[in-house]
Amino acid sequence: MTATTAHENAHTYDDLPRLMALMTGDEKHGPAATSTLDVLWVLYDGVLRVSPQRARDPERDRFLLSKGHGPMAYYAVLAAKGFLPVEWLPGFGSYDSPLGHHPDRTLLPGVEIGSGSLGHGLPVAVGEALGLRAQGLTDPAVWVLTGDAELDEGSNHEALAFAGPAGLERLHAVVVDNSSASHARPDGIAARFEAAGWSVVTADGHDHEALYEAFTRPHAGRPHAVVARVRSKNV
Repeated sequence: MTATTAHENAHTYDDLPRLMALMTGDEKHGPAATSTLDVLWVLYDGVLRVSPQRARDPERDRFLLSKGHGPMAYYAVLAAKGFLPVEWLPGFGSYDSPLGHHPDRTLLPGVEIGSGSLGHGLPVAVGEALGLRAQGLTDPAVWVLTGDAELDEGSNHEALAFAGPAGLERLHAVVVDNSSASHARPDGIAARFEAAGWSVVTADGHDHEALYEAFTRPHAGRPHAVVARVRSKNV
């Protein structure tokens, strides 16, 4: 299985603002969506080994959106990559639309978990990585995208502390850091993962080349975390 590329469909990164603009429902979490757009694009365009045709292949990579309260960028990227019809986007958030204010895995092709309750994505990803290892599936990677404030949750602390000593090499966490965590200090996110035995790299959350390099950095025997720094939500 190979990574999805922009050549496999008619949409490119430049189309994403137009696709985002089609979603006109409740936009109170717009910043939560736009802060993740570049991370999501780089993952789906050149890192994740998944496609609409292989969305249920046991050997696929898994992507879990823990930051599910801001799904508009996720929906735009899934539409750009052919997982769901562009025609669904204008119905975002409406009564009969499958595009809810939180993603629903039972309604949307390619969505691995229903998400939005902050703090549960990383624990689910740890369980996914453990389950794949127990089945002898050593190739699929598990990726989870969280926000920095989610790391205040105790469930994430437990998952983070477990994954390093467990040697979950196929587990990857992307933390979108917009300075919203209430118990944070400068560079504290990276230090926290390092202390728990993870491989860690910090990158500009809007620089596609830097993100790709960070996502693909070797990390033998350890889970890998990327801290993607974006503009502060308070600016």
